[in-house]
Amino acid sequence: MEFLKAFISLLVLINPIGAIPLFISLTQNQSAAQRKRTIRTASIAVALVIVISAFTGEWVIKLFGISMASFRTAGGILLLLLAISMLNAQLTPARQTQEESDEAGSKESVAVVPLAIPLLTGPGSISTVIIIADSIKHWWQYSYLVAAGLVIGAITYVALSLAGPISRMVGRTGINISTRIMGLLLAAVGIEFITSGLATLLPGLAR
Repeated sequence: MEFLKAFISLLVLINPIGAIPLFISLTQNQSAAQRKRTIRTASIAVALVIVISAFTGEWVIKLFGISMASFRTAGGILLLLLAISMLNAQLTPARQTQEESDEAGSKESVAVVPLAIPLLTGPGSISTVIIIADSIKHWWQYSYLVAAGLVIGAITYVALSLAGPISRMVGRTGINISTRIMGLLLAAVGIEFITSGLATLLPGLAR
């Protein structure tokens, strides 16, 4: 159950299918070999961001003296904002600003930045991993997040490898419909994070 919850939450947020139009745009001037290298590097980076965030994120939060309840509430608000943008089939500035998009167009390598970070695994993904990791009771349960990261990395690899056929088959409308469905599910996750965070910060609300 823990693996399934972590996996679904992160898959909905990262949404590799929704990233296909951006991937095609960023790699349109690359050769087939360069595109394969970009896909491989981006997929590995996505998995690494999830795994590293799981093991170090909570420590960083504590280093800055931020309570997990506050971080959970803030993370939930961020996910809700991302979800609203996804419901409108729009790219939120939390993932990429216009300036970052312009800069990406002039880069030779786009695999890690901006494709893996922040387009696929941005602040929302990182905060979600940290929040899920905070609920871990035993060290071996980290394997759920590691497994989720590896599986999502593999799904990202397959989705980007099939970007052309998927784009031609479902079209932009199909991708937007998928993104909106993911946005609805993400909104529910965001609300859950907000309510659990507020319940800790303001115990009276839970009564």
